[in-house]
Amino acid sequence: MRLSSFISFAGFVMLIAATYCPLFRPLHIVNWNMYKANMPYGVVVLLIAVVGIVGVVFMQRKIVRLAAWLSLVLVILFYFLSLLKIHYSFTFIPFHSFERFMERQIKFKWGWWLLATAPLLAIAGTLKKKPGYKPPVPGG
Repeated sequence: MRLSSFISFAGFVMLIAATYCPLFRPLHIVNWNMYKANMPYGVVVLLIAVVGIVGVVFMQRKIVRLAAWLSLVLVILFYFLSLLKIHYSFTFIPFHSFERFMERQIKFKWGWWLLATAPLLAIAGTLKKKPGYKPPVPGG
């Protein structure tokens, strides 16, 4: 396995592990991972990571590159959607000061660091070009 393939493989494995890491801590009571926050979205991210791993195993560089970029887009989209969900979850409360207080009670946890670096690691493995053919030097 080439070093760049191993880097992509490590990125996809880290992405799968990051979906199980704590991402939110609502009201300082429990930790939520990606599946507790949004189960269908977590399954899609998991599926993209598995497709990326299969692409690495079968040496399909285009599939690995596509899965790496899709995983980055999905993680960025999940971050913005979670910000919007936190902001609009308490809009039913008529008191704006209490609404803002409740928004501040949902904390982001360390799992976001893994979730952000995993697709970047997978993309870093796809950036190196495949070594081209070098003809042998005659007499050397």
